[in-house]
Formats: sequence, C-alpha cells, structure tokens
Amino acid sequence: MSTEIRVPALGESVTEATIAKWLKAEGEAVSADEPLVELETDKVSVEVPAPQSGVLASIAAQEGDTVEVDALLGAIEAGAGKTAEAKPAAAAPQETQAAAATGGGEEVEVRVPASGESVTEADIGEWLKKEGDAVTADEPIVSLETDKAAMDVPAPVSGVLKKIAAKQGDTVEVGALLAVIEKGASAKANGAATPSASSSDNRPSPRDVAASGQSVAESRDKPLSPAPRRVAAERGVDTSSIAGTGKDGRVTKGDVLSAKVKTPATPSAPSAPRDPGAREERVKMSRLRQTIARRLKESQDNAAMLTTFNDVDMSAVMDLRKQYKELFEKKHGIKLGFMSLFTKACVHALKEVPDVNAEIDGDHIIYKNHYDIGVAVGSDKGLVVPVIRDADQLSLAEIELTIADYGERARAGALKLEEMQGGTFTISNGGIYGSLMSTPILNLPQSGILGMHRIEKRPVVIDDEVVVRPMMYLALSYDHRIVDGKAAVTFLERVKENLEDPQRLLLDL
Repeated sequence: MSTEIRVPALGESVTEATIAKWLKAEGEAVSADEPLVELETDKVSVEVPAPQSGVLASIAAQEGDTVEVDALLGAIEAGAGKTAEAKPAAAAPQETQAAAATGGGEEVEVRVPASGESVTEADIGEWLKKEGDAVTADEPIVSLETDKAAMDVPAPVSGVLKKIAAKQGDTVEVGALLAVIEKGASAKANGAATPSASSSDNRPSPRDVAASGQSVAESRDKPLSPAPRRVAAERGVDTSSIAGTGKDGRVTKGDVLSAKVKTPATPSAPSAPRDPGAREERVKMSRLRQTIARRLKESQDNAAMLTTFNDVDMSAVMDLRKQYKELFEKKHGIKLGFMSLFTKACVHALKEVPDVNAEIDGDHIIYKNHYDIGVAVGSDKGLVVPVIRDADQLSLAEIELTIADYGERARAGALKLEEMQGGTFTISNGGIYGSLMSTPILNLPQSGILGMHRIEKRPVVIDDEVVVRPMMYLALSYDHRIVDGKAAVTFLERVKENLEDPQRLLLDL
C-alpha cells in the first residue's frame, strides 16, 4: 500500500513553491519524519518529511518544478529500500557517531549539525584546524555558512583531527560527514599543535570593552570566522583593536563594519600593476538573496505600484521621547524609539482607510480586521520582515520589546518562518542608513508599505513665519488596483497628523 506525499500548507497567502532539491532518490529507504524534499517559497525554504517509513517508490515532481499547495510530490510504499545509498540521518548540534577503534583510540565522526528550521545544507567556510592538529573538546574546528547565518562546529572530544572529509567551499547537507577525530590521541611531533588557520595575527589584542563588559584578552583565543575576516581584508581594518560583541566575545561582521578603516601609508614608489583577474569577483547569490530578488521583481510585475509623499514635523515626537525617555526605560527596560510610535500611527490610519490594510485575491478583495505590522529588518544576509501580531492591542513598550527581539534574532539568523508570514502592512525605516527619500517596494500580497527616512532640520513656514524644524519625508507605496489616490493621500495625512500631535492616538481622534 502506498502513501502519497503532497505539498503541505505553506502559510497564509503562499499558494505555490519550487522544488529546490530532492534529498532522497527513488528506491531509497526512508524513515517516518525524515526530510525527503526541500521546497522554496517566495519567503523561505521548507522541508517536507516522510509521512511514514518505507521506500520512496516514485517522484512526481522534479527539481525546478513549480508546484501548488496539495500537489502530488511522490509516493512511499512500505518495505525496505536501497539502504546502502541512503544518506546519513541529520545530527543534532554537537551530536557525533562513534566508529570502531583503530590503532590508537576511538574514532569519532564530526557531522554537519542541524542549524534551524528549513536549513538543510551549508557551505564550508573555513577549516580552523588541519589534519594532524591536536584539538580540544568544544574547540571550533570548522566554520559553516548557511543562508541565514555563519556558525562554528566544535570538536565533540579531545584528540587529533585525523581526517577532513569536506573541503573549503563544498556544500554539505545536514548530517554529512565533516571530519574524524581520534579520541585521546596526541599530535605527532611533525605536525603537533600547529596554530589553526586563524592564528593570533587575526585575533584582537588586550583592550577593555566597556560596552560588553568583556576584554579582548578574554576573546584572544577565539578565531575570526570567514565573514568578518573577509570584510576586514576588504576594508583594511585592523582586527587587533576590535572587541567582539558576538557569542563568547567573538568578532562579528558587524563589529568589523563598525570599526575604523586603517589609513594606508603613502607609497614611496608606484605600485605594480594589478592583476586584471583581481578586478572582479564572481560570488554565487545566497538562497535568501535569490528569494529577495525574486520577490521584489514579482512585486513590480504584478502590482500597479504607485508612491505618494508627505513630510512630517517630528518636533512633538522628539519632545515626547525627551520628556519621558528615562522614565520609560526605567519602567519597561527598553528605550522609547520611533518605530513604536510610527506603528501606532499607522494602525490608527489603517482603521480609517481599510483599503490599505487589504489585499487582492483573484477577483476578490480581502479586508483585514486585524493589524499585523511587518517591520523591515536588515541583516548581513539581506532584508527580512518579521511581523508584529495584533499591533493595535500592544502597548508602545510591548512593540519596542518585540522589535528589539526580532532585530537581534534577525542578525543571528534565528527568525522562524511563521514570524515572517501573514503581515497586513509593512514599515521600512531607511532613515537609519541615512536615506533622505525613497520609493519602497510592496511586500506582496500587501497593498501598502510606509517608508521612513532620516530626520533633518529644514526651514518651513508656520503661521507665516519661517522656522527651522526637524522634518522627515514619508513615502507610501501602494497597489493602485485596490487603493485609490484619495485613500493613499488620506492615509498618509492621518499618519502625519498622529505624529505631529501624538495626543490624537491617546484620544482615538
């Protein structure tokens, strides 16, 4: 008797996916709940597990095919399959499998750990140890890069790195063999205890770190990962003076980007001509970047997108923050930022102009009576948009805490799929990067997105007098198929009024 494998529900508004990769071949044995195939939606990658144990009898959709929700993917029949060709089961973080002892001590396998929901493979970033090196339990031996974050794989036991099974640059699946460690063995004299690929010349020198409370000396023995090392080389940054803010005091890519660039010395003689091959670098797009690119292009192709602008006097909001800054932080444990006030202002305006909180589904319009606001967050890998659920029911402090949590986990690549689905409206703050004005692109199937920009003092006319005020340009991009120009302008005007007179929010005016 066979059991069908079908495309599962992929979240609100997601109706189709692309077959990214089959993790099993026809005829292979599979176990219940073992990942069979990886699907890519317009938001993230997901795995489809086996509904039962048996044999993958047939594959109905090939890699690259686009399939709709509930489409047939394949079938499983009870029985045994080609176990010799079956891929290794996924290992939990730091999980290892012991092999038979040979010669010296027990040989312990190091495998690719599970690295989060929907992540099925990683690239070998850099080996921090080489064959024959002595390793200590929990010492990082190799750095992996996934489509969400970089991570180090530690040695599960102390001993000698006997074999490296995957080279730098290789793509490896979860559970794949990385290396073999001979437990308890000592490195031989001709290759003993050689420094790892990331030696002291790439590590920070002693300096107190006021922000983190940890000195660089405490993180001296923690090697740089590939991403920060590459950025440091590109920017000419001296890593010896950088204090890490990452886990266990490690230097992150963000730390390097924030560091001062070294001033190059004046050359005494003309430098040699550069190799023409070094003028360009071809780098494969990450899966997240490919998804972002596809989503943005689909938004331009499928929506009748238009942008309207206004500007807002931020004096009242800034005065409010200044007046209650210390009291707010003392009570709630977080600073009062602009995003919570903008979120509340947008929710208030969405209630008055429901078209901006709606979406088109075929020849129907779906009006949303809930206010789930997406907040665009930048990370090393790209832009993600986690959603603040029921923002109309949250306090300013609750919104600030939610945004702070999302931002931290976005930079760590730890956001969950469901946290980025189901938004009804999006806010994007390009002002934190210095943007004066922009036209944000819709986050389909939503019908509106608000773009915030930098605050700068400009002369404005108030009561026939020219005064200098802190002004911000606002941009509302909207789907003209559902939102008329009058509705868009009204929405933006309400947001402006709510920010210039925040008491309106309290009085629901």
